[in-house]
Amino acid sequence: MKQKYRVGADIGGTFTDLIIVDQETGAFSIGKTLTTPRDPSIAVETVLRDVLEQSGISSDEIHNLIHGTTLVTNAMIERKGAQTALMTTEGFRDSIEIGRETRYDLYDLMQEQPKPLVPRYLRFDVPQRTLYDGTSQKPLDEDYVRKLTAELQASGIEAIAVTFLHSFINPADEERVRDIIQEIAPEIRVSISSDVVPEIREFERASTTIANVYVQELVERYLRNLEDRLADLGFAGSFYLMLSSGGIATVDTTVRYPVRLLESGPAAGALAANAYGKLTGNEDLISFDMGGTTAKICVIDKGEPMIAHEFEVDRIYRFAKGSGLPIKLPVIELIEIGTGGGSIARVDALGLLKVGPDSAGADPGPVCYGNGGEDPTVTDANLILGYLDPDYFLGGKMDLMLDKARKIIEEKIAQPLGMSVEEGAWGIHQIANENMANAARVHALERGKDPRRYPMFAFGGAGPVHAYRIAHSLGSPQLLAPLGAGVMSTVGFLTAPLAFDFVRSYPVEFGEIDWAHIGSLFAEMETEGAALLKDSGVAEADINHRRYVDMRYVGQGHEIQVELDGGALSDASAEALQARFEVVYQELYERAGPPVNLEILNWRVVSAGPVPDVSLQVTDTANNTTDATKAIKRTRPAYFPESNGYVDTPIYDRYVMAPGLTFDGPAIVEERESTVIIGPGATCHIDEHYNLVIDMPTAEEA
Repeated sequence: MKQKYRVGADIGGTFTDLIIVDQETGAFSIGKTLTTPRDPSIAVETVLRDVLEQSGISSDEIHNLIHGTTLVTNAMIERKGAQTALMTTEGFRDSIEIGRETRYDLYDLMQEQPKPLVPRYLRFDVPQRTLYDGTSQKPLDEDYVRKLTAELQASGIEAIAVTFLHSFINPADEERVRDIIQEIAPEIRVSISSDVVPEIREFERASTTIANVYVQELVERYLRNLEDRLADLGFAGSFYLMLSSGGIATVDTTVRYPVRLLESGPAAGALAANAYGKLTGNEDLISFDMGGTTAKICVIDKGEPMIAHEFEVDRIYRFAKGSGLPIKLPVIELIEIGTGGGSIARVDALGLLKVGPDSAGADPGPVCYGNGGEDPTVTDANLILGYLDPDYFLGGKMDLMLDKARKIIEEKIAQPLGMSVEEGAWGIHQIANENMANAARVHALERGKDPRRYPMFAFGGAGPVHAYRIAHSLGSPQLLAPLGAGVMSTVGFLTAPLAFDFVRSYPVEFGEIDWAHIGSLFAEMETEGAALLKDSGVAEADINHRRYVDMRYVGQGHEIQVELDGGALSDASAEALQARFEVVYQELYERAGPPVNLEILNWRVVSAGPVPDVSLQVTDTANNTTDATKAIKRTRPAYFPESNGYVDTPIYDRYVMAPGLTFDGPAIVEERESTVIIGPGATCHIDEHYNLVIDMPTAEEA
């Protein structure tokens, strides 16, 4: 049977989303179900089975399935990984606990530091020392490694991370230790830093390597289990995973580098926003993805999501850089906020209303789900405000209980604050909005971007409910909500190429660059990338390599990434790099840099296959209309403070709105997986791609 369908599946903290797309016609089917925290693969199997049955598609018609998961992030936050030991250079066993000299809160004398994944009693000094130039000052004591490995094996250690000083220049000692461990205790998993992240900066490199081996067994068990579930459904296509960098990889590659899955779901959402931005001619966008547990915000600039090469997991204080475990790997640069539909509202000890970051999640979920939730949430507030239809949640598959939502908000919010239930619900809704707007504003401005010139692209189950208020707060000129917004992150999986990133650290100042040596570094990475992609089924002719460098002024502590042209390298390459660096520096800091020499720390390659062509097609039906009055299915009271309370608001049926249809706010537009709330003063239309485009009112009009 012809395999003409592609599937994207995203596991979120509350819901698991899925899309199936016909590669030939662009026709698509979507599904959404509650996540199963005990075993997330159950939800993937359930929603895939449901969508296949509803659409009449056979599982053996699926060409490939691309998946994103929060498994790695959750395992690190909940400390549910393998019992892991660390072997490191003699004298450096405490470097992962000492960290950097900076304090994330300068004036907090009692601040709590992030706890390493490996406790001190499982960190071991190995007699060896490699110098900065790769030469050996002290040879590796192999007998010590053999004895230590046997002791760790007898103690039941499941994983070992190996991080030696300067191994990114000379990996020989790390590779030898790996061989010894595999010889003596082949059941113990091993990750060496020169393989996981061959990059300068000891603390971050060690933290990343530990994280990789810490979750390796958990990830492999989950993925093999999911493979079995898919096989039971009759799936015989290719199974890929979304990486944090926005590329996709095979299961075997992912099992080797599971730490690269940390931000796989959020990365897919940013890719979906980027694809729609290009489709609609908006190459500058703010991507806003809000689900049941978190909200993710990403700046899309010049048709590309911004990439970072370091991020943190399990922050003690959500917005405090330095309060989490550092991971030094490429990731689509976004900010994740603990605000979602399931975020819990409460009155604190000072009598102030707070929302999040703790969440009711999928189990028990918001009180209005009727599954045993006992705390008021954002979804409960939205239901009271009239923004959600209790009889049409998930297209009517799940009833919401308005009376329970009103009761819990009255008891735990309204009465303690001396206000009405409606005022309490609006307070919850607006505090959630302000939390997200403030985070988006800071995220954009820290990257030298003015949010007032960026339209907002809103998706996720809860995103379109809150996006209008957030866009208005940011001063965004326009808001876009795609058809199928509730599962839009799944589209991002289908737009990603097979890709992998490579890096080599080789610090050198301008004027001292040995371009022949640099050429050999790039050739080594490109050869490795080509081999990896060819093993994944990509034809050699379809593989492309992009080169980047991390540059800075001599003496600075942070680098800027600049792209380097392919081909032969020479002194002219340095001139081109300097010119590009100065342009990027000016964009970021709005000033020229100091008159000092430049240096390069890291040399990078991104090897990728072809970008898939995904063009979703909406099938016209006899019910499609450009007459707004015919798209109104009913009215319902909804809360708009500009109108001093509840207003009888038209409810538009998303599935009959054809390109060219126009209407004004206030309005509510419903589809099965999400709802768009539009305030007074906005003008709206459906564009040629079936996106709902909302032109925001100015401050004077609002």
